Amino acid sequence: MPNQSVETLVEGGKATAAPPLGPALGPLGVNIGLVVAEINKKTEAFKGMQVPVKITVKSETKEFTITVGTPPASQLILKEAHVEKASANPAMDQVADLRIEQIIKIAKMKEDALLGKGPKERVKEIVGTCRGMGIMVEGVKGAEAIAMINEGKFDKEIASGKTELSAEEMKEQEEEKRRLAHEIEVRRSEFTSKAKSILEAMKGKSTAEVRSKMAEAGIPSAIAEELISAEKAAAAAAGTAAAGAATAAAPGTKPAAGAAAGGKAAAGAKPAGGAKK
Repeated sequence: MPNQSVETLVEGGKATAAPPLGPALGPLGVNIGLVVAEINKKTEAFKGMQVPVKITVKSETKEFTITVGTPPASQLILKEAHVEKASANPAMDQVADLRIEQIIKIAKMKEDALLGKGPKERVKEIVGTCRGMGIMVEGVKGAEAIAMINEGKFDKEIASGKTELSAEEMKEQEEEKRRLAHEIEVRRSEFTSKAKSILEAMKGKSTAEVRSKMAEAGIPSAIAEELISAEKAAAAAAGTAAAGAATAAAPGTKPAAGAAAGGKAAAGAKPAGGAKK
């Protein structure tokens, strides 16, 4: 007989034998208590989240495997960091700083989808994802954090499996996030000012030349493109306004319909006071 499977949604760490899971598993002949315990073990890190779970049962032996579906690692990282999006310029701008415990937590959540054979390797995979998102780990960028993991700096934490932060640690993390956001804003203001100076100095030059000059000045491409596009839009609007003004002032322009009608009315008006011809 072919394998049979059941798919359902459970709250992380809180699956029970109650409907819909229990009645769905009953006909498959498995030990429902063991299945529920295994589901809760695998989904414990998803507390407060609805998690898709697939239970596959071998019809002959009644052996079962449980596959836990999870969001992409990048989404779990953003959720853990409490930020809406990754850095637009991860090489320069860092948007958050996660603790190693949070990385361990995400690695546990994504355990079934990661390539690493052990906890340490899986933790490094998550740090690698953080690196591309502009999210630091323990106050350093991803590459340095991976080097520290390789050196064994976090072996104790990884072995303990601790995934929760204290209230004080969470407070410190929020303060660090605000500091990083302020730094990004200051840098953006500096780059914007420099880019505007280049635009002013290079009026009449080709867009390619302006882009090249901005790249040479170290201005991030996103900021450069934003200002170049704004400059083009402003120039186009100014050209349209100038063309309209020139048309209105051109010789031989017909008077407006209202003015012509008013002129006719004035021409046909009787002299005031009934004056005789």
